[in-house]
Amino acid sequence: MAWLDQIPLGMLAIAALFLGLAPFVPEPHLVEKLRMLFQGTLTRPLDIFDLLMHGTPVVLLILKLIRTYLVKAA
Repeated sequence: MAWLDQIPLGMLAIAALFLGLAPFVPEPHLVEKLRMLFQGTLTRPLDIFDLLMHGTPVVLLILKLIRTYLVKAA
């Protein structure tokens, strides 16, 4: 997980915000794709790629925050 430590937290937060919420109107892709996933309609490869592209920075940010907390707690 050393590669995760090398990513600056600020840059990861900015990427998570912008990619997680883009496009802002009419609805963020991440929200739309997660809704499709829970409804069972996420079947097209483009939609799956969209979910991965918009969700990866958010997942990385969560992992980094958890790792930072655990390292400081130890």
